[in-house]
Amino acid sequence: MDFTSVWYLSQHPQNAVYCFHWLHLAGLNCTEIADVLKNYFLPPVYGIEFCIGFPGNLLVVFGYIFCLPQWQSCNIYLFNLAVSDLIFLCTLPRLSYLYANNQSETSAFACIANRYILHVNLYSSILFMVWLSMDRFLLIRHPTRNHYLLRPRTALKVTGLSWLVVNVEVAPMIALMLQDLQSRNGKLCKDFASLKGDIDTLGYSLGLTLTGYVLPLLGLCSFSYQIAHLLRAQERCLQRRTASFKRPLRVVASAAAMFLVLYTPYHLLRNIRIASWQVWKGLHLCTGKYIEGLYILTRPLAFLHSVINPVFYFLVGDKFRELFYAKLRKLVRKTEQQRQPTQHI
Repeated sequence: MDFTSVWYLSQHPQNAVYCFHWLHLAGLNCTEIADVLKNYFLPPVYGIEFCIGFPGNLLVVFGYIFCLPQWQSCNIYLFNLAVSDLIFLCTLPRLSYLYANNQSETSAFACIANRYILHVNLYSSILFMVWLSMDRFLLIRHPTRNHYLLRPRTALKVTGLSWLVVNVEVAPMIALMLQDLQSRNGKLCKDFASLKGDIDTLGYSLGLTLTGYVLPLLGLCSFSYQIAHLLRAQERCLQRRTASFKRPLRVVASAAAMFLVLYTPYHLLRNIRIASWQVWKGLHLCTGKYIEGLYILTRPLAFLHSVINPVFYFLVGDKFRELFYAKLRKLVRKTEQQRQPTQHI
């Protein structure tokens, strides 16, 4: 089994079941599919996501700190989103190394911290996008920023509450991981969909899917619809400015589409994967392994949002882009001046 075959499989998820069947006929045992994907698919994909996403989010964080003297509510949401993505991306090199060398995390603390950071980022990202969408909607409705929710101080309160909510959602997972590690003597760090403990894993996963993904996604779609409705109502009196006013709609609609495409396969396969060993106990061995393989394929797809998110920082407002490019040009000019030889009279 070579990397090319695994890469083809990852690029054609709609044919994944047939590809797994073909691999079985080609001599690969179905019990080896998960190991092959972990060893040959996850390490390079996680590595690519880190190499692209880390510099992009780091650049945005530095840009907000050094280039933006006055912050608005949307900047606060985006900055927290960038920090969350940056912390998560720092865990990918370690994961890539462990999967590439067919090793498991030996430290219980590192295992729990990694899974905790991963899921906090997963659900904080979409939540901050909801607040950003709300901010864009209110800005169109209240261009003078006289609404309470458009104040930076309010944005800080909403941000703090968001972190609290996400941590409460992920807290039961820590208890599950502790129980699972104790049952394995702390020697095997398992993914969330493979955890076993006193907590009903499937019920918790379904609840997390509903509160952490489905409801925020509905919020994104709702704000997209309301922004579109406002723009249609204002189109007659703002014909010459419609193009600039449609940018918030494109941002919100793009965010909703991104999370729909990236998160839906992951949450669907995660719940199916848990049900395959918790509820459908009579399932054929190979069928369960195929489900596990499909679930593995969706994991880096869901984490791809951390790579794409920096695009939104440059789409939301002109001020950040202008200040960032001005700072960049200033640094380039300063560097060029330092390189120029000193002219002696």
